[in-house]
Amino acid sequence: MKKWNWRIWIGFFLVVLSAVVYIIHFLIFRDSHHIFIFLVADIGFVFIEVLLVTLIIDQLLHQREKRSLLHKLNMIIGVFFSEGGSELLRMLSEYDPQVERIRQELVGNERWNQQGFSETSQRIRGLEFTMDSQKGGLEGLRDFLKEKKDFFLRILENPNLLEHEKFTDILWAVLHLAEELTCRRNLQNLPRTDYAHLAGDMGRAYKSLISGWLDYMLHLKTHYPYLFSLAIRTNPFDPKATPEVTE
Repeated sequence: MKKWNWRIWIGFFLVVLSAVVYIIHFLIFRDSHHIFIFLVADIGFVFIEVLLVTLIIDQLLHQREKRSLLHKLNMIIGVFFSEGGSELLRMLSEYDPQVERIRQELVGNERWNQQGFSETSQRIRGLEFTMDSQKGGLEGLRDFLKEKKDFFLRILENPNLLEHEKFTDILWAVLHLAEELTCRRNLQNLPRTDYAHLAGDMGRAYKSLISGWLDYMLHLKTHYPYLFSLAIRTNPFDPKATPEVTE
């Protein structure tokens, strides 16, 4: 309420000040006709000014600010994938019994354009991922996530991530999987129902990561071709991937 009180007083003061100026003008020139002509004209222009400033200029500035913010967020996303996200994708793919269908979609995408990325991303969103949590030892996955947990939490603390809901969901899915695995003292000989529960958590994180990785790859190809080249050569879904440049 106090916040509005000072604004009301300032508004009242400005209106009174304007009235005083008009009165002084009338006392000097004795021309009320001239005063009302300009008063009505100024009031009429206010609506155009609101249109120009609020709806057009403000919107353009907002879009420019949003592009700048998304550019900075993509830098954070790049750090996430280079420091752990890509390796996590590779590890989770080992629990995917149908990993070959993903490799067919995501390997050899160096010649894709924006339409190609969009179509692939749409197909990925339509897939169901049924992970096999008993396919490999979960201890390695747990240790990796435990090692990277603080790093993921520091990224999540960035207030700008509120503008990137999709990446926030990725982090929450990964952190939840880390917590599920860390909470269990022994990851061997678990009940079948518990393995099924872990498989669901792994599938959620896996699908989110794939979608985020595709978006990031499109960003690299559009803005940073040299970084895109390295990302292609270290594709986590390509078993033959090597950072070395070959023919």
